[in-house]
Amino acid sequence: MPFGGRPHQHLWHREAGKGEREGRKERPVAVGVRIARADGDLVLFFPITTKQPERDRFAFEIPAIEKRRAGLDADRHLWIIMDEFNSDVIGHSFYLEPEPPIGRFSKAFFLPILREFIARRKSLSEVSRDR
Repeated sequence: MPFGGRPHQHLWHREAGKGEREGRKERPVAVGVRIARADGDLVLFFPITTKQPERDRFAFEIPAIEKRRAGLDADRHLWIIMDEFNSDVIGHSFYLEPEPPIGRFSKAFFLPILREFIARRKSLSEVSRDR
């Protein structure tokens, strides 16, 4: 199941649109999708934030039990943002570290979110980190 909590320099779509190539800070992310490909698996990263998203955002507050499973701070309000994500290719990445995940989200929590992501995929903002 998707893992959460691993630090990653997430590059927001608005930052990439201004020509920035690096995330401004490391933040926990969830790896929600890993797609097998012959030239290297594609991985999608979804940022986790302490800032409450606007109502029109495709985002979910992470319940306390899921924060604990993912190795996140259970005492803070945290949201996973699904309408902006980074993609990268394993084996070609300058950003992926070969470290184990610090935790995982349960299938009961993340699968419904992932299904909605797939349904909305074409209307979401992707920033490719593959160089």
